[in-house]
Amino acid sequence: MPDKPSERLSDKAAGAYRTIGELAQETGIARHLLRYWEGRFPQLRPLTRAGGRRYYSPEDAALVRRIHALLHHEGYTIRGVQALLAAEAKQRAKPAETLRAVRDALAAALAEDGA
Repeated sequence: MPDKPSERLSDKAAGAYRTIGELAQETGIARHLLRYWEGRFPQLRPLTRAGGRRYYSPEDAALVRRIHALLHHEGYTIRGVQALLAAEAKQRAKPAETLRAVRDALAAALAEDGA
């Protein structure tokens, strides 16, 4: 059995959820900073269970690493990262809007044929 917590973490499956402590240890980002980022970045929403315990998905962990890189290596500010993430979310939403418009047009065409 490993003696150090960091050795135990490496045994955890890549797709497993992580507690705030596990994520903090893996990334080197303090727990209070992770909680702060949750308030600043709406995209970062860990699962919260009874007692308020946070569980970060692999996607959350990847986002935390990306935010950290943008802030500390790319020179972004908090507002800059917020704007970047919001713009990316908006870009991802456009295909859904297009699909809805196509669906509505097809439904209207079918309704006309049936009338």
